[in-house]
Amino acid sequence: MNIKGSVAIVTGASSGIGEATARLLSKKGAKVALVARSETKLIKLSKDLPDSFVIVTDMSRASEVKEMIARVYKHFGRIDILVNNAGRGYDAGMEHIELNKLHELFDLNYIGPLVAMQTVIPIMRKQGGGVIVNISSGTALMALPHMGAYSSLKRALVGLSLTAREELKKDHISVSVVYPFMTDTNFEKNTMQSGPPMQWEGGGIMPKIDPPELIAEKVIDAAISGKAELFAHEWMKK
Repeated sequence: MNIKGSVAIVTGASSGIGEATARLLSKKGAKVALVARSETKLIKLSKDLPDSFVIVTDMSRASEVKEMIARVYKHFGRIDILVNNAGRGYDAGMEHIELNKLHELFDLNYIGPLVAMQTVIPIMRKQGGGVIVNISSGTALMALPHMGAYSSLKRALVGLSLTAREELKKDHISVSVVYPFMTDTNFEKNTMQSGPPMQWEGGGIMPKIDPPELIAEKVIDAAISGKAELFAHEWMKK
């Protein structure tokens, strides 16, 4: 995929990995649709990104996701890249997982990306190809206490993504998964919680926190190379 001149959708673009990805795509010449719930943050970001398009969308609502894709296509006339980044964490021990919060997480972290993919695939197929990059999590590769609800959905997204990759090869649509590790974003601040919080047991030494720009570079790598899986760090590979 040639980034320059392409049209890209980035969900969760108002901060963190999404914002960094939108900035890098724009820097490389893409026209970027900025998608998130915070209109104020998106408008502020759009002022820095030429040819960007702001669409306020709740990615946990299927109807809004479909409408967002339709509006981007109407505005730009094509969609070349979809980056499913919007998501939220959930810190809860197995006994304390609340079903209403799990359903909320499911709608945002799994159904949202699925609906976005289902809606954009026919457009990309008609164009002769495209790129889909889904942001999973390093926790999908681990068994961490209190991360069962969150990591299981991120694993499900991996399974969905890699299956779609096989199905869509014939249509020249590349589907990739990016696995961030601990990243300097507002993720922890926005994480839902039930029961006692998880306590870090790493002997007092916290792992290195990655800048969101590192993950943005992985997204660009996925779009250009078409690799199936990209990891924040080599040691994360299975």
